[in-house]
Amino acid sequence: MKSRVGVGIVGFGTVGTGVAKILLENAALITRRAGVPIELVRVADLDIVRDRGVLLKPGLLTIDMKQVLTDPDIDIVIELIGGYETAKRVILEAIAAGKHVVTANKALLALHGEEIFDAATRKGVDVGFEASVGGGIPVIRALTEGLAGNTIESIYGIINGTSNYILSRMTHEGHSFEEVLKDAQQAGYAEADPTFDIAGTDSAHKLAILVSLAYGTPVNFKDIYTEGITSITPTDIAYAKQFGCTIKLLGIAKLVDGEIEARVHPTMLPSTSPIAQVEGVYNAIQLVGDAVGDVVLYGRGAGSMPTGSAVVSDVIAIGRNLLKGAIGRVPVASFQQGQRRPLRLKPMEEIGSLYYLRFTVVDRPGVLAQIAGELGRCGISISSMVQQGRREGQTVPVVIKTHTAKERDVQTALREINRKAFVSEPTTLIRVEGKDE
Repeated sequence: MKSRVGVGIVGFGTVGTGVAKILLENAALITRRAGVPIELVRVADLDIVRDRGVLLKPGLLTIDMKQVLTDPDIDIVIELIGGYETAKRVILEAIAAGKHVVTANKALLALHGEEIFDAATRKGVDVGFEASVGGGIPVIRALTEGLAGNTIESIYGIINGTSNYILSRMTHEGHSFEEVLKDAQQAGYAEADPTFDIAGTDSAHKLAILVSLAYGTPVNFKDIYTEGITSITPTDIAYAKQFGCTIKLLGIAKLVDGEIEARVHPTMLPSTSPIAQVEGVYNAIQLVGDAVGDVVLYGRGAGSMPTGSAVVSDVIAIGRNLLKGAIGRVPVASFQQGQRRPLRLKPMEEIGSLYYLRFTVVDRPGVLAQIAGELGRCGISISSMVQQGRREGQTVPVVIKTHTAKERDVQTALREINRKAFVSEPTTLIRVEGKDE
């Protein structure tokens, strides 16, 4: 029986620092839970001079990651450098050396997850990636173990804290997107280049992982329809409130007739729903299982200690498996590797939804009739409409909510309407989740 489990970290940045702190400060607790000490053996980073506020034993720090990958005293390699090629090489080399791997790298898994899962299965090692989605929220373990007996009917996730912070501030303070983004950058909630967050790419990475685990199918995140929050305005947020709704950037997945819907976009949803009430940098994921019903997981989606907590949970789980000779007890990708099946990902144009449409038009007789007529010709039924006041000859907003319609039909109608002379700017479209009334 092993007397200890050795751990090496590659990447000593924000998350790496959190992982080291937890392993050192909670060492006694972790030993009681794991059964043996989990010992930090080596930490590799390009910068081994900067003070991270963590006191490591002399000799632990190195600039040579090979010392982590080849050290026979290291059982588990934790990859926390981020990015693609170097991180992928670290993980595959660790697997080839027979070491178990823990990573927080959602972008890498979304792009190269299948290759990594296959390599781990062939080598007979475990790969933990709880920290890749939702920071400290244990959603990966919920899907792979807690809800393993359920068909997952749908997933709704606020899985990017930066976007949620921006939309929360816009909702409560009425500021523009540009104003709040600048504040978020100054407060450290948004990167200097926030593109991955505000364009929805980060959420698409995470949704690809969740879909893969929930439905046992390979998913290329590039096939997930992705739309960010840059076009959301205080005007749309105000109209959403009139409809009793809140706008959130959601990752949405649904299993419909054996096919998968997977999409990331701003979404109006009832303000009374649990997801709508999640504010600031917090994340929340609502899973709907056929047996269990609704399960909502809520917590901090990023940061040194929350993400470090998720990493350490994987380390402890693998340590327990090592002690009991139970490596591979939980399949790397939730389903047994030979039982994963390709499922069709429905193109966005085939997906049905409710829609919020805000037209900016010249106020003159016949405009509403022409809009309604074009929607009708495309098979789109109107459930409600708002036009506040009259300003003959001036530009005014006209807001329409539709009954359930196909994306293809809505886009066709908008192309025709946007060509009309009375339309002064492109129509705003936001999809709506809720009951069709």
